[in-house]
Amino acid sequence: MLVKKNGISKLVCFSSIMLFFTHEVQSYSEPSTDSYGIVYSFKDGNSKAIYLNDQDGKSPVKIVKATSSDGYPAVSPSGDKVAFYGKYDNFKTWSIHTVDITGRNLKRLTSKKYVWDSAPTWSLDGMTIAFAREYENTEGVWQEEIWLMNADGSEQRQIKNLAGRAPEFMPDGRLLYQSKASPSQISIANLDGSEIIQLTQDDTDNMSPQISPDGTKIAYLSNRDGNQEVYVMDLDGTNNKRLTRNYIEEWDPSWSPDGTKVYFASQNVYGFYDVFSVNVDGTSIKKILQNSSQASIVLGLGQEALQKIKENK
Repeated sequence: MLVKKNGISKLVCFSSIMLFFTHEVQSYSEPSTDSYGIVYSFKDGNSKAIYLNDQDGKSPVKIVKATSSDGYPAVSPSGDKVAFYGKYDNFKTWSIHTVDITGRNLKRLTSKKYVWDSAPTWSLDGMTIAFAREYENTEGVWQEEIWLMNADGSEQRQIKNLAGRAPEFMPDGRLLYQSKASPSQISIANLDGSEIIQLTQDDTDNMSPQISPDGTKIAYLSNRDGNQEVYVMDLDGTNNKRLTRNYIEEWDPSWSPDGTKVYFASQNVYGFYDVFSVNVDGTSIKKILQNSSQASIVLGLGQEALQKIKENK
């Protein structure tokens, strides 16, 4: 299908039958605001910018280009702001930003040099942002930390008891995340780092957990079957189901707004990624975005906001 490290010849055969997609040649249609369900990182020339699109990938609209490499977008529960990361200092410093969904009021929230801040996620009340921070300490040991801050960037604080990445707020206010321990495991913890519940229990890497819109299932990545694939499981860690079966690695799982599909990214022949969707039963894999990655869902986008986005671009 697609390629990360191996299976390249299979990717070429598959990609040759796919429709070619670029921002420049796409025609704009007028879907309803309800169909604008995806925000993602798009390879715009030699850089990456944050885009909005309908669920069929046919109506791209640029939201913002803050740096030469913007990614990991997450839309606030109210639908009016996007949190994302951008890279500085020759890609050695990664910082979290917010911007209005219309592309206005860009604000850099974290600015600590030579650390990687990524994967922002919003609390359900929109007041708090959790994010991952990675860096090499003075002893040369790689650190993976989970941090919280207010939505305006104030009161930045580390959750001392948690080591890992890919935090995700759950409907009950707890955090879903992947542990730092190798192999990585998916766990749930309180915001103070207490009462850790480990959901996966094997000797392989389980990563990038994403909670479904109804809060009953988790999409994630695992290499337990020999290759990094997309899986779903129930909230208690049971009923694990493999959704993809390829010779290459999948990345960035997320849910469709209605919870019937999982989005994921795989590398393409152009040296970047494409975004696909797959039904939760593993059927109907479909390519929806080319030269794109790190897709996440949009909820609550109104007609007025959509019109402002179009007017500003």
